[in-house]
Amino acid sequence: MEKESYAECCESREVHTELLKIVDELMPDEEKLMDLAELFKIFGDTTRVRILFVLFESEVCVCDLAETLSMTQSAISHQLAILKRNKLVKSRREGKSVFYSLADDHVRTIISQGMEHVNE
Repeated sequence: MEKESYAECCESREVHTELLKIVDELMPDEEKLMDLAELFKIFGDTTRVRILFVLFESEVCVCDLAETLSMTQSAISHQLAILKRNKLVKSRREGKSVFYSLADDHVRTIISQGMEHVNE
């Protein structure tokens, strides 16, 4: 059985109060940090990441997403509702079709930088 590993620690306990003062002044309030954690939870689902990656490349309708990802429209719709509720995607109706796209450039940046990090 493998031993649990830990990050390296300081050899002696020394608190750098000036650094901590700066950090404390810049630290967002707990509600903002919880919102950020919730945002990252959305990216913790492979299906949602796959949907976002498709939308990174092109605006598509639910039918296109279902076909591309080999999933039912119902399953895609469920995940899109989560993404929309969290302001990561937006939709527009065109006739009988509903097209989805990334909500804004922030989402595009998150996906792009995430892929850069994974590819390093």
